[in-house]
Amino acid sequence: MFDISESLIRFLLFWGVLLFFLSLELLVPYRPGSVSKVKRWINNLALTLFNSILLNLIFSAAIVFTATYVQTHKMGVLNMVAAPMWLKILVTIAFMDFMLYVWHLLNHEMPLLWRFHRVHHSDLNMDVSSATRFHIGELAISAVIKISLIFFLGASPMGVLIFESVLVLCAQFHHSSLKVPKSFETLWWILFVPPSMHRIHHSVKIKERNSNYGTIFSLWDRILGTLITNVDQNEIRIGVGAYQKPDKLNFHQLLVMPFTRPVR
Repeated sequence: MFDISESLIRFLLFWGVLLFFLSLELLVPYRPGSVSKVKRWINNLALTLFNSILLNLIFSAAIVFTATYVQTHKMGVLNMVAAPMWLKILVTIAFMDFMLYVWHLLNHEMPLLWRFHRVHHSDLNMDVSSATRFHIGELAISAVIKISLIFFLGASPMGVLIFESVLVLCAQFHHSSLKVPKSFETLWWILFVPPSMHRIHHSVKIKERNSNYGTIFSLWDRILGTLITNVDQNEIRIGVGAYQKPDKLNFHQLLVMPFTRPVR
């Protein structure tokens, strides 16, 4: 029963929030796109649908089963301590987000992982559809790591569902090309990741790109010294230097990109 409900909630949340931010981007865009938004969306959503089909077939049930199994058998760190459910859920969100920060950093620093992650960064504009633009290879490796972390932590199905839901909301928000009041972003940036922070991360400049790895919380970047703030937002050029031609970034080319020559 939970599996069906969880899948439905994630489906409705993902597409609902995607359409919500797309509508806002069209009404109050941060800046005009430099390439065709329609063509980018076709490629990004084609990649999303392709990934979703394979991931649902292979990993979704395994993630839910792992969370249910560790809770039923009282396994993992959280099941060794007596604490209220709300606190365990907060710990689950914080721990999983920190590990996602580490994983994201490794995707930039390890050449093999960067081969896959550059598919995400090769987008020539950043908007809400960029949050879905990942290679299936990166997502598959990430899913295996996530299952291992759930087993280690002893995260409950509810904790995993809430973490995944918050993750989707935050990722789609900070990828959106949405004009956000500066006062709000300044406050949001204290704990969380606003679009301006993540826009720096998508810069073609390697020094800027290798920063601001946070997804939900900006705290990890602050604590570990990977936060960059003093960048002129109007001067940021999105993408990867070696991939600046839109006609070279079609769906089939994105699928084979990790297996082509390495570039930074």
